[in-house]
Amino acid sequence: MTALPVLFISHGAPTFALEPGVLGPALTTLGATLDRARAVLVVSPHWQTPGVEVQGAAMPGTIHDFGGFDPELYTLSYPASGHPELAARTAALLSGAGFAARVEPARGFDHGAWVPMRHLRPGADLPVFQVSMPRRLDAAGAVALGRALAPLREEGVVIVGSGSMTHNLWEIQPPQSPPVAYAREFAAWVGARVLAGDLESLADYRARAPHAERAHPTEEHYLPLVVAAAAAPGEVATLVPGGILYGVLSMDSFVWGRPAAAA
Repeated sequence: MTALPVLFISHGAPTFALEPGVLGPALTTLGATLDRARAVLVVSPHWQTPGVEVQGAAMPGTIHDFGGFDPELYTLSYPASGHPELAARTAALLSGAGFAARVEPARGFDHGAWVPMRHLRPGADLPVFQVSMPRRLDAAGAVALGRALAPLREEGVVIVGSGSMTHNLWEIQPPQSPPVAYAREFAAWVGARVLAGDLESLADYRARAPHAERAHPTEEHYLPLVVAAAAAPGEVATLVPGGILYGVLSMDSFVWGRPAAAA
C-alpha cells in the first residue's frame, strides 16, 4: 500500500467546531481524498500521560474537556468508531521504539481530536484512534515519536498531529481583531521551515524561531507539528492556510504526501 498522508492541523479554540472559518472547508476537501484509509491516528496535546497510551476503545465517547463556551458545543459529538486492532499494533511499534506504551481501553476523544475531525471527515465514517503525548515530551522526543509512528502509513493509517501554530491564550484578542505581528512572523518562519523540509530547525525552534516563547509559552501545542514532520521524512509538504483568529491564533496547517486529487 502507498503511504497515507500525514497532517498537522491547527485546531485553535473549541469554537472551531462551530466556526469553520477558511480552514474548515479546506479540511473537508482534503478529507474527501482519504477514502482508502483504514483509520486516522491523532496525536493531541489534550491527552498527556506519564508514558504513551494508545486509545483502544471500539466506540470512543466524546469528551467536552473545556469550560465557559457556547452551550451548543457541549451537545456535539463525534461518533466515529475506534480501531482496537490498530491500537494494539501501534502500542507494539512504540514499545519496539523504546517508548513505555500501553493500550488504554476506555478513553474517549478529546477536543484536540473530535473538533478537527468534524471538519476533516464530517460523516465520522473512518475509524479514529488517539496516541497520547508523554507529559515530559520535548522536541527530540517528538521526533522519535513521529518516526516510530511512520510505519503505520504503509498500513493504511493517516497520521494527524493536532495542535496549534501559535498558542498564547494570555493574548487572545476580540473576534475580528487584526493579526498581531509576532504571531504572523512566527507562523511565517515555521511555514518556511516546513516547506523546506527542515526538521532540524523545527525541532530547535525555541532557539531559532522569532518570538518562539511568546507564540508558545508552553510547548504542548507545537510538538504535534514536530511529530507530524518526523513521520514524513524527506517528503514535500503543502500549506493549508487557516488565517489568524483572535489576533494571535494562527490556524495554518500542513499536509505531507497529499493525494493528487487534493493538490
